Amino acid sequence: MDSKGSGKLRVAIKQLALAVTIGFACSACQTSESHYQAIEVTGFSDVIKHWNDQNHRDPQPRYALHQIRLIADNILRYQRANGGWPENINPLRIMSEQEIAHQAALYSATDTSFDNRNVYPQIRYLAEAYQQTGDEKYQQAVIRGLRFILSAQLANGGFTHSPPSTERYYGHITIMDDVMAGVLGLLQEIKLGSQRFDFLPADLVHQLSEAHSRGDALLLDLQVKTDGKLTIWAGQYDANSLLPAQGRAFELASLVSRESVDVVRYLMSDPTPSARKRQAIHSAMAWFKNNALTGIDMVQVEAEPVRYKYHTSTWDRVIVTTADRPPIWARFYDLTTQQPLLANRQGQRVDSLAQISRERRTGYDWYGRWPAPLLADEYKAWQQKLAADGTNTQ
Repeated sequence: MDSKGSGKLRVAIKQLALAVTIGFACSACQTSESHYQAIEVTGFSDVIKHWNDQNHRDPQPRYALHQIRLIADNILRYQRANGGWPENINPLRIMSEQEIAHQAALYSATDTSFDNRNVYPQIRYLAEAYQQTGDEKYQQAVIRGLRFILSAQLANGGFTHSPPSTERYYGHITIMDDVMAGVLGLLQEIKLGSQRFDFLPADLVHQLSEAHSRGDALLLDLQVKTDGKLTIWAGQYDANSLLPAQGRAFELASLVSRESVDVVRYLMSDPTPSARKRQAIHSAMAWFKNNALTGIDMVQVEAEPVRYKYHTSTWDRVIVTTADRPPIWARFYDLTTQQPLLANRQGQRVDSLAQISRERRTGYDWYGRWPAPLLADEYKAWQQKLAADGTNTQ
């Protein structure tokens, strides 16, 4: 065997040894953790998706869902000194010793972000882990995470994309990827007395409740008004002027339908919504209904596999004319005309999906049916609940 072949054999043996070691460790872990109840991990679905897209051949195995201590310990390894977390981390992965050491070296990094529905899922998971295990390190990590949220909030109540960074769009108040709705949803849960967080000090709960009130009021202020009518929300806003702002090059200042759906869901989760909040919901629902696109659909078609930097594309997307498909919505709409808005990676507006590169066509959701469940069921159920509670639905 030549030296090159010997080298490959040594690498293979090392990988096999690591797999066996991890296998024995996992068997012991499953035995010791079998009495714990699995904690919901759907909150991590977005960051896990992005991790998988970027690491499509990741060889590391995953923890079983009932191994909550090991998953929680993973989450702690990624928590930074400021209390936040970097984005796009899969907490279920069994980390190698090198990865653990690398994250320890990054403890003081300021790469924290709310992007891709980040930070608040970690806090919820750790709170559940503390409730089951009683391990104070999880309790303290929750408190540090919540203090990160408090420190990240702007004086006007907003939350930006990736605090503490203010580079590019990181300093914009962000609706995209549920930054505002997601963080405020967590704060509201605590404010309403969730048992999951019954261990928090009273003074911290008070601070979080005040932070929620500020952010909640700002969210209503940010609802875009066109020709005197409330519509939905923009993707990002300048932190000072509060005017809609551009995100990435292809995310022009515009109305965003997908995340506005989750803003509405957040607003509807308030058990005692004010008249202004009810008006915001009614206005957004009217906008969704009036701006649905009919007669077209976005479909997947077969295509040669291509590996891009952030994902692998094994198909393509095209817009087709159809008369028998339910309504669809564009992700973005022009702030003035309220017509669908598309752009390429160069920041140029284009007229059709076909004019966007395949990398962006398949790596980004330009069209979808996000408002459909609201229009079909959720909005009506919300109104019925208000009526049953004796609350004015108007």
